[in-house]
Amino acid sequence: MAVRKGFCDLGFAKLDTDRKRRKGFAEVVYSAGKNRQHLLSIARRIVKSKEDLLLTKLDKSAFSFLKRSIPGLKYNPLARIGFLLNKPKTLSKDSVLVVSAGTSDIPVAEEAALTLQLMGNRVEKLYDVGVAGVHRLMNNIEKLRNARVIVVVAGMEGALASLVSGLVASPIIAVPTSCGYGSSFSGLSALLGMLNSCSPGVTVVNIDNGFGAGYFASLINNTRR
Repeated sequence: MAVRKGFCDLGFAKLDTDRKRRKGFAEVVYSAGKNRQHLLSIARRIVKSKEDLLLTKLDKSAFSFLKRSIPGLKYNPLARIGFLLNKPKTLSKDSVLVVSAGTSDIPVAEEAALTLQLMGNRVEKLYDVGVAGVHRLMNNIEKLRNARVIVVVAGMEGALASLVSGLVASPIIAVPTSCGYGSSFSGLSALLGMLNSCSPGVTVVNIDNGFGAGYFASLINNTRR
């Protein structure tokens, strides 16, 4: 194993040891499709470096395999995230609100929320307030307006992001999900709807990318005003 300036060469992977300095958080490991022994080697190196370990898209069987060698590793099955923090986080003063349109969107919303929490953000949640019953959203208008950043998670036509953006001053990070009937094309309809938002202040991540939304929201929330 060779350690060079800025990265650690494991042979099969080059671990970015400079990520925390640049971004404020250590390299996050996308777990799906990875060889389990490779995943274990990467995780061990991060833990040995006394960095926070965050494993996204981690299935339960892979978690069980890793936990045998990393006893402190924790797992959120809904968010499909494995994690081990080097030390407890001091929570941000400002909060990020994670909003989901329906209950089918909650796993992606939880991925965003847990990512935010692990990165030291104060997080609030507002679930099942989609446009099919807009009064549910309007009953929480103060919560919406008190958040510094809002992550909106929605499938179907993805209209919730535009609606929320039209009600608040804070930036919106929209997450299309693969939830929806046949012509939703596994989230493509929601993605295109969010990209075509007529309300300014909406940015969009890829389909089911709760982690990416949480990461970006954390960067905004921890930028000094």
